[in-house]
Amino acid sequence: MYRPVFRHLATSTLLLAAALASGCASHGVRNPSGNGVTVLKADEQGFVAGTGVESQDIVSVTDKMARGILETPQIQRAQGQPRVVLLPIENNTRFAINKDILLTRVRARLNSQTRGKVLFLARERMAALEKEQQLKQSGQVTSASDPNVVEFQGADFFLTGRLDGSTTKSPRGVSDYVLYTFQLIDVRTSAIIWEDLSEIKKQGLDDAAYR
Repeated sequence: MYRPVFRHLATSTLLLAAALASGCASHGVRNPSGNGVTVLKADEQGFVAGTGVESQDIVSVTDKMARGILETPQIQRAQGQPRVVLLPIENNTRFAINKDILLTRVRARLNSQTRGKVLFLARERMAALEKEQQLKQSGQVTSASDPNVVEFQGADFFLTGRLDGSTTKSPRGVSDYVLYTFQLIDVRTSAIIWEDLSEIKKQGLDDAAYR
């Protein structure tokens, strides 16, 4: 008389275990082909690659530029902290890329490795900074210093750059050459006190889409 109950419990247990196993398996990250996600270093080229600007190019180019800026005499021998403002990069290639990522990485590398040798000004945050100043002056928020004294600093140098490209296509594939150039400009004299370049050429059978 106990066998039907036992069989019912055993069947329910098996169904529950199968459901749990199916639920756990559904949380795995898989691509449509069934291959798992591959974690790479930013300076490595993956199996999804094209002839345009990719992460390994950004890493190598910005590392080189950061080293070059630090070796510039006007930076090495500066009295105090040279103040730098980033200007937008000009992209003259056929690739749609996030231009800001190049200068952002240069700035981050310098800030993390030089311990204040170079001081970057957050000009892209001017709207927020001016609003905060207005709130302090109106008394809506407290201030540890005189809110009527504006201490926004001027730049000593502008850091900017550009990307230029040349493309060749044929039935045999596509070839892309990208020239990266960066400049450090003296704001007082407009002199280019430092400039460096990096050039990368790639060829491939298929053209990749960049977004």
